[in-house]
Amino acid sequence: MRAALVRRSALAASVASLVLLATACGGSSDDSDGTSKAGDTSKSASAEPAQSDVEALTAAELEKVALAEGDVAGHKIAKAGAEDITKAADVTSDKAECLPFAHALFAVPQGKPVASTARTAMTESKAPDAGTSGDMTDEDIDAALDASMDVNFSLIDLASYEGGGAADVLAAVRKAAAACASGFTATVQGDAQKVSGITEAKVSGGEEAVAWAMLSEQDGTKMPFNLVVARQGSTVTTFTTYNMAAIMDPDVKLELPTAVVDAQVKKLS
Repeated sequence: MRAALVRRSALAASVASLVLLATACGGSSDDSDGTSKAGDTSKSASAEPAQSDVEALTAAELEKVALAEGDVAGHKIAKAGAEDITKAADVTSDKAECLPFAHALFAVPQGKPVASTARTAMTESKAPDAGTSGDMTDEDIDAALDASMDVNFSLIDLASYEGGGAADVLAAVRKAAAACASGFTATVQGDAQKVSGITEAKVSGGEEAVAWAMLSEQDGTKMPFNLVVARQGSTVTTFTTYNMAAIMDPDVKLELPTAVVDAQVKKLS
């Protein structure tokens, strides 16, 4: 993931931590927790790919069906900014066969899409309410600060394709993942990142979907990531997710963004 994205989400989590600390020291808090998980809504990744006869969504249509604030309980949704977007020319791989997977991981639309758009999704902090008395113990404060960093950040890319282009894209990413399970090095805007431990995860969503868990290493720091690629009709959506707390604590498990995936697929259906 681009370093700028990691820094931005880390800043957001840090701000939440500072607010929590200030509250614990004598203020009040209005933070709420509304995280949710959605159940299976579609065929599994093992389902046979189907070439869709649905026309490719235009740019305007894609904007209407992309996630918006309020679509996913317990999440903050925003349109991706320029700092979130990576161009295809800025991503390379030391193994040519891994490039489709690298593009998906860094939310780069594959091939020649008719239109594309991107969103970001961040889970709301799970930190407990500090209350109004300001009498939290040091242990309570430490636990609350840890919880405030335990947020999932997802970069979501939607791209529409003509004919069977969407199914072809998903198949190409799946093939690249199988060929590169042992790992590869992706260079993104000049920053080299080692991707290793690519393992397939169970997921469902849309007409077909597949997911992987992996580790990304840059400058000696390892970070768990997961990637979900789902196709609904002529549109392919990728969801790249990481968790700030998981960088510091290996016991923090990075979950697939099930609620986000289900909400996006529902809007595309």
